[in-house]
Amino acid sequence: MTTTTPKASEIQRDWHVVDAEGLVLGRLATEVANILRGKHKPSYTPNLDTGDHVIIVNADKIVLTSGKADRKLIHRHSGYPGGLKTTTYADALDKDAAETVRRSIRGMVPKTRLGRQQLTKLKVYAGPTHPHGAQNPQPLEIAHAKDRSAES
Repeated sequence: MTTTTPKASEIQRDWHVVDAEGLVLGRLATEVANILRGKHKPSYTPNLDTGDHVIIVNADKIVLTSGKADRKLIHRHSGYPGGLKTTTYADALDKDAAETVRRSIRGMVPKTRLGRQQLTKLKVYAGPTHPHGAQNPQPLEIAHAKDRSAES
């Protein structure tokens, strides 16, 4: 048996659009990160970017479960003494929902040059419209939390 590695010219990249209205942030982030990395394809190779493009719309209508929006904190530090800034997810989602969703997905891709390259294929928009109609993106269904409990 031989192992085949796809060449850059053989990689087929599709476009997917996800409507994030009512979806749970963590579940959406894991699914989208796997698609960006290409783990849903049989030709997945860990050291190559074999993933697809993903467009997320309605990022401002995303939800967090069990009150995490008010309890969970986002920290950033300026590098100076006393430079720690802390905000809640609820405030971050109100201020810039698209950036908050993008940062959540960024945390689930590799922290390498390859991960940064994969993250360039992610487009997040707070509203229901996007400018990528020419790419003919296919809708991608991600199960809601209530749908998953019915499956079990």
